[in-house]
Amino acid sequence: MLEIRNLHVKFHSRCREAVSGVSLTIADGEILGLVGESGSGKSVTAMSVAGLLPRKQCDYSGDILLDGMDLLHTDRAALRKIQGRDIGVVFQEPQSSLDPLMKVGRQVEECLLLHTDLSKEERRARVITAMTAVELPNPEALYDKYPHELSGGMLQRAMIAAAAVTHPKLLLLDEPTTALDVTIQAQILTLLKKLNRDYGMSMLFISHNLNVVRKLSSRVAVMQTGVIVESGTTEDVYAHPQHPYTQKLVAAIPTRKKPNF
Repeated sequence: MLEIRNLHVKFHSRCREAVSGVSLTIADGEILGLVGESGSGKSVTAMSVAGLLPRKQCDYSGDILLDGMDLLHTDRAALRKIQGRDIGVVFQEPQSSLDPLMKVGRQVEECLLLHTDLSKEERRARVITAMTAVELPNPEALYDKYPHELSGGMLQRAMIAAAAVTHPKLLLLDEPTTALDVTIQAQILTLLKKLNRDYGMSMLFISHNLNVVRKLSSRVAVMQTGVIVESGTTEDVYAHPQHPYTQKLVAAIPTRKKPNF
């Protein structure tokens, strides 16, 4: 479904490549976890897939294919036709991603306005369905509320509803649970599993939290300084890490016997 082949990205303002020859695949309905420390190239990889790479500020090469369609080298007009329709993106900070002056329901509805011919009433009904699917309470009332009237967990659910309302082929999730407390994190992970199960959405889940990735992803890729240093099934990588960097990440996971102070 998604195939990344030998992706290189180097920003003009940096000395080294942000992404150095990354190759990844995600099958239909699969959740792939991408883990690594800050600055390892995870978000740049996701930006490249989403068509959000600032092309005038970097050099890039390689191939990114979504069901055979080139995403890396195609023109912006063609990209806009699939952004939001075939690819949904959920960012880390919903407070900064949502327009504070626009009602939540209208923001969830935006992709439907761009990519469908649904009537106003049909779009509203689809938005209410999407907000219900992400388990937002009383979605009819929330439709007309502003972002500042929702909690952090509710805002993240609204962001997921906005990304999933068109039932895209692929969801890109860039640290979507980092700013949330542990209880809300667990709820969001359960929600993502439900969306994956109910709609068959493939997902690229980016995180530095290996415990979170382990609970959600069937496969995992470990990234360090722009390079994929290890990949495999989640259980194999966690049980038998081969690369020294992966071994350090796994060793740092807090357990009941080994708290992480």
